[in-house]
Amino acid sequence: MTDQTAMADIRPWYRQAWPWFLISLPASAVIGGIITIIIAVNGADPLVVDDYYKEGLAINEQKHRQAAAADMGLNGLLRSNGEQVTLALSHTSPIDDDQLVLRIVHSTRPELDRELALLRTGDGQYAAAMQALPAGTWYLRLEDSAQTWEIRARMVTDGPFQAYLKPQSQGTSS
Repeated sequence: MTDQTAMADIRPWYRQAWPWFLISLPASAVIGGIITIIIAVNGADPLVVDDYYKEGLAINEQKHRQAAAADMGLNGLLRSNGEQVTLALSHTSPIDDDQLVLRIVHSTRPELDRELALLRTGDGQYAAAMQALPAGTWYLRLEDSAQTWEIRARMVTDGPFQAYLKPQSQGTSS
């Protein structure tokens, strides 16, 4: 009778807890791997440059444009009140451009980047309409329409701002 009671106490493996516990460990690793692959495929990192060679050539071109701005003695004071941006540009060489291009680049969110056409309002004075920037770190790049010179600035803002743009030194890049 003891053999029959022992046989009655034995349950099939799928009704016991320990096999399911042992199966759950590798199963959770497989599920985690699938989730990681889905996130990696759907959430590409926009900060990674696909063609680093072309990007390197562009950096050399930017250095030449910044050197040209330094030779011209270019400096700018950019101000924004949340509705309009104004630029006071000082220079030692004459600038005949009626329009300048201002690129406002967010440090981590490319969908917030902006490009403005600043129109001449007076001698060395330019302006354009612009909504207030969201809080964050921004890189400013000002250049002429022919892209022969460029001056830059970096700023952290959470409303109206003022930034001093100048040619970057050779050891610094923004």
